[in-house]
Formats: sequence, C-alpha cells, structure tokens
Amino acid sequence: MNHRSVGQCTPHRMISVLFTFLIFASVARGWASPGASKALQIYFVDVEGGQATLFVTPTGQSLLIDTGWPGFDGRDADRIVAAAKKAGISKIDYVLITHFHMDHVGGAPQLADRIPIGTFIDHGENRESTDAPTVQVWQAYQKLLASGKYKRITAKPGDVLPLKDAHGTVVSSDGVVIAKPLPGAGQDNPACKNAEQYPADQTENRRSLGTLITFGKLRILDLADLTKDKEMELMCPVNKLGKVDIYIVSHHGWGQSGSPQLVNGIDARVAIMDNGAKKGGTPSAWDILKKSPHLEDLWQLHFSDEGGPSHNVADEFIANPQGPDAGNYLKLTAHADGSFDVFNSHTQKTKHYPTQSSDTH
Repeated sequence: MNHRSVGQCTPHRMISVLFTFLIFASVARGWASPGASKALQIYFVDVEGGQATLFVTPTGQSLLIDTGWPGFDGRDADRIVAAAKKAGISKIDYVLITHFHMDHVGGAPQLADRIPIGTFIDHGENRESTDAPTVQVWQAYQKLLASGKYKRITAKPGDVLPLKDAHGTVVSSDGVVIAKPLPGAGQDNPACKNAEQYPADQTENRRSLGTLITFGKLRILDLADLTKDKEMELMCPVNKLGKVDIYIVSHHGWGQSGSPQLVNGIDARVAIMDNGAKKGGTPSAWDILKKSPHLEDLWQLHFSDEGGPSHNVADEFIANPQGPDAGNYLKLTAHADGSFDVFNSHTQKTKHYPTQSSDTH
C-alpha cells in the first residue's frame, strides 16, 4: 500500500503546480499595475524658482527641460539625478535648454558631471550679452559643448523633438513663434478682444524655446519664460496652440508672462507652477490662472511668500509648504487615453484625473 501523505507531491505534480504559479504571478502583475509600463512619467523637480522638468517615456527615453541653478554645492543637479533614479533611468537622452538665464541653464555643467547626457537642444545663441550673470552661465554652457562629448540641436519653430513615444512640437524659439496653427487649432480667441498691448521684452525670456508635447490624447504645454508680447503672437487673433490638458505655468507664475489671452485660450485642466518660496506666484498672475474657464486644479512646487494666505492653493496641492525647503517634487503620470495622476511627494498622496470626453474640453 502507498502511504504517501495528502501533502506529498510527485515530481510531475510539483512541475505542474510551479507552472500554474508562474502563470498566475504573471497575470497578477498585470492586474496589479495596469498600464504602468505604458505611462509617460513627468517629474517637476524643485530647483527653488528655476526649472527642471524630467519626462520619461514608456520605453525609457528621457527629456529634461532645463537644469536649474548653478552653485549650491550641486543641489539642483543632485535633485535631478534623484528624480532620474526614481524614474528608473541612468542617463538623460535629451536636455532641452529653453533659454540662457541662470535658473534654466546654470546647472548644466554640474548635471553633466553626475549623469551621462546624450544631446543638448537649445534656441541658438545667447541674445542678452549685457547681463553679466547670463553671460557667465552662457560661457559655461559653451565650454560644456566644446568638450565634444555631446550632440547639439538648434531647434526652430515647427521642428519636432526626436522622441519615440511622445510627440513634441517646438512652438517658439529665439524670438520667433510658429507661423501657422497646429493641427486642430486656429480658432478665433475671444480673449483677444480689447486686449492690452504688451511692451516688447528685451531679455532672453522672449527667446524661450517653447514646446507642446502630446502623449496619446494628452496635451502638455511648456513655454518656459516666454513673455506676454510673444504670447500674443501665438494666441491673437487666432489661437495657434488650441486647448491643452496640462499647462506648465510660464515664468514660475511671474506677471511678465501668463496673459489672459494665453491662459484662457489654452483652457487647461490642470496647471503646475514651478515657483520658489521667494520667486514666482505673483498675485496678479495667480488670479488669472485661478479664473481660467475650466481649470480643475493648480499645483505649486512652493508656498509663495509673495502670494501670502490669499494667493496660494491649499496645502495638499503644494509640494513645499511654508518652512525650510525640503526639495519635495511633484510627479505627473500620464496615460494615452487622456487620464493622468498627480503625486505630491510631500503629502505622499495622489489625485487622479479621469479621461474627459472631447465635448467636455
């Protein structure tokens, strides 16, 4: 008589059980993280009033828009590298420099010392030769390029960024904007009626390399520090950009940018402001944002001292509230169906934004 206990397995049965377990585990992984590998990750790195926005596509291709400040013992470069690590990448394929101010290009040499970079993208030459800090960081950037380690692309309006899983169109560069509306855009912009005439900016800000990035149904606009005079060329009398889902707030929420013509014309669902405690979040610009027709939420990297109690969003939408800066970031996870999630590393909470029907927005 065979006295094998109930729990005893034959070799054949063990193989069968193991095979079944592997199938179940594979399926369970798919259930646990549906679409996780198909998402576009966007990290809004805290560089305290500059910009450093890291895009990582589903296949791991990366685009960093700007590099933050120089100095501070490499603080901004370290924070960018930390975000890259969280995103699961060990190099940055493309670094897009929007313009040559300290808070945007200044951190490039320090970043290059910490992580491999493939290609730099910029608008061409520095046009602000009378400002000493701008000249200083421009020269440091030129020295970096002269090393011969990196490719360089000079982008013009209408150019397409070399991304595989997302589509990026250059809409402004070196003081010039796209001549024709993007596909689906071109409608009259009611906000242009009786619009204020804005003075021409004389700095690198008006030269900002602005991009519209599309991922599936989702549209994300980043115009860097493009000023109101140039916004008018994009938005009046017709809206050349169309509506967007995510607006990376121009110029850190300072009043030189973010005109009603732009903000109302693009009609964003969510705006994300890369301000610092003492830079950005001007009350007048904040008011324009909050009055945008269909804005669901405004997120801020910092509580704005200038804004005070009446011109800051609720704490749950701020990565770095009042007090010592902690370097907290915001992360947006975008899905091709138009839905997305925003994670606040300060609160450790995520807010989900479902797909909208085409007639809703």
